[in-house]
Amino acid sequence: MTIPAQASGEPDAEPDGPEGRLRRFARIWSRAIFPLTATSLTRPEFEQHLLPLARELNGILHAHPFDASPAQRIGAALIDAHCTDPDALSSTLGVVDSYLVLYCGGNGPGPLSTEDGRARCARIQHTLAAGFTGALRERTLAEQEAIARSALTARSHAEEALHATEARFRAVFKDAAIGIGIADLDGNILEINDTLTRMFGGLEHHVRSHKVNEWVHPEDSPQVWKYYDELVRGEREHYRVEKAYYRNDGTVLWTNLTVSLLRDSEGRPEYQLALMEDTTERRLLNLRLRYEATHDALTGLPNRTLFFERLEKALTARDGVRFGLCYLDLDGFKAINDSLGHAAGDRLLVEVADRLQSCATAPGEMVARLGGDEFVALTTGPDTAEEVHELAGRILHALATPIRLDGRELSVRGSIGIVEGPSGERSAAEVLRSADITMYRAKAAGGNRFQLADAEADERAITRHGLTTALPAALDRGEFFIEYQPLVHLGDGTVHGAEALVRWCHPQHGVLGPDRFIPLAEHTGLIVPLGRWVLEESVRQANFWQERHSDGGPLRINVNLSPTQLHHPRLVAETVDVLERSGLEPGALCLEVTESALIGADDDLLKPLRQLAEMGVDIALDDFGTGYSNLANLRRLPVSVLKLDRSFTRGMQQHPADPVDLKIVEGIVSLAHSLELAVTVEGVETGAQAEQLRRIGCDTAQGWYYARPGAPDRIHSLLLADAV
Repeated sequence: MTIPAQASGEPDAEPDGPEGRLRRFARIWSRAIFPLTATSLTRPEFEQHLLPLARELNGILHAHPFDASPAQRIGAALIDAHCTDPDALSSTLGVVDSYLVLYCGGNGPGPLSTEDGRARCARIQHTLAAGFTGALRERTLAEQEAIARSALTARSHAEEALHATEARFRAVFKDAAIGIGIADLDGNILEINDTLTRMFGGLEHHVRSHKVNEWVHPEDSPQVWKYYDELVRGEREHYRVEKAYYRNDGTVLWTNLTVSLLRDSEGRPEYQLALMEDTTERRLLNLRLRYEATHDALTGLPNRTLFFERLEKALTARDGVRFGLCYLDLDGFKAINDSLGHAAGDRLLVEVADRLQSCATAPGEMVARLGGDEFVALTTGPDTAEEVHELAGRILHALATPIRLDGRELSVRGSIGIVEGPSGERSAAEVLRSADITMYRAKAAGGNRFQLADAEADERAITRHGLTTALPAALDRGEFFIEYQPLVHLGDGTVHGAEALVRWCHPQHGVLGPDRFIPLAEHTGLIVPLGRWVLEESVRQANFWQERHSDGGPLRINVNLSPTQLHHPRLVAETVDVLERSGLEPGALCLEVTESALIGADDDLLKPLRQLAEMGVDIALDDFGTGYSNLANLRRLPVSVLKLDRSFTRGMQQHPADPVDLKIVEGIVSLAHSLELAVTVEGVETGAQAEQLRRIGCDTAQGWYYARPGAPDRIHSLLLADAV
């Protein structure tokens, strides 16, 4: 064994730095397994030998994407370092479990969460153990084959020199660390060594009382006895399998079994030689690591890994098998965590898991925890359409009973998304995504209910998500453009200005109106840079109109202002900057704010609007009449224009006009004018409607009767023609 050379002049690692923590981990590791290692190195030298392996463990823990497979090489490296004692593996796994995340969890590009760190640590332990046991098995098998060759040699020499060969064979046979047995071709057991006797419980007669072909176990693979038959017929020289046996006390013994055919001096099959390595403890360790890797540490339920295995198996089944999936998310769980603490939240999750487990006890049903407060329940069978609805109902009923925690009764509610259908049509990821989307539809509908997946709703949600993720790049790529809809003066039919309406020229979906992406931009915060871009482009266009077509009089540009922009601290500064750089007078700009955005607005929210109004910028109250604001509040709002919602004037499109609509509009116009506010009407579509609005006294109007939103050069053509 060689010790990696340490670079000369290398400064000592800081005790609390990444290298210092890594060296402490290697020191703890070396102290744990050095007494179990057959090596000529001193303990400090052995620690230096483990340090590169510790660095590899640190790298595996922080790998992205996470891949535990390199840990197999670390397990094999321990065997190469002569750490072959089984207790060395147990000690190594204990050190990794207790100290890897503690000392190396913060050594990566970013800190690991406790749950993620523990999950990765468990996978690393499992893979390291597999590498250790695999290398140990190869080493043992090599020794077994050497023993087998020695046994064959001893048997052959026994015919030539009985006394010398017998003594040598007995020494190997008796003192071997693995179980050895010899049987004839009929399966009668002739000889066994003490190791094999101890493996079967210490009763030699229990082993000799059976023939080889009587040692059948339910978990035998079909190949075991096929290989055996081929060997006793002389068609196979040896075979190697994993095989289970029953001990005399009824417990199970797992072995790595190697069986070789012994021939006589003339090459005829004569005996069979069996070499057995006891792998029971190793198998139990692998099962424990497998359990920890596939089950949630908090609730004991299957975790995401095991659930995906079961779901994929259900989705690839044949013969008309169907599946039903319930995706559950607790309503308001974050509030419980925030108010009572995470410890109480964990106890709540354990109680919820127990209740869910009691709901899925039928064959083909399982419950798993995906993480956080998200759970899934799966049912399979020939007819799951009704079963999955019953399962969802049982879950909601089980959650209905309050949970007592620390003297409090907590009501637990849940939203469930259901996906049901035949196997073989969708992948596991697609099914889970559909269930997740459906669950959020149930939550949006008020929660404490379940919803059935709908392909069209899923497609809309997926499209909406795609648009949301594409928004930032779309602005950078210049995919947005602006159309302008004229504002016409009802008194003389002249074009008074235009409203700027943003559009998105999407590469896949074509031209999208603002109703498709403005709410998404509001939700993501992109509305602020997008709104600034719209303001800059609109003001620039208005200034261009005034410079090129001064004979038609100044045109006002109306730009919509979203609620998020109202709260932006640089609203006033950025608006002033845009106006100054373009040279447009403030009076040529009108900012439209929806009525709903100003309902209950305090002075802090109104302050930037007042500042803009004092500069000369017009403020329009858009969609007036659709909210629930007090009309008396108009006196305190810094608005100069009311934009009447089209719902009030739709009745004027018919002849005769709806008298109720006429009275309502007359009242609003009278009120607005008494407050010195101008009135603009949206959605004018007929000449009769326009005439009625003119008689009532409305100031300006816009709608398809005059022009649809279009390119900026169409405004000039309207200036030269009669807009009415």
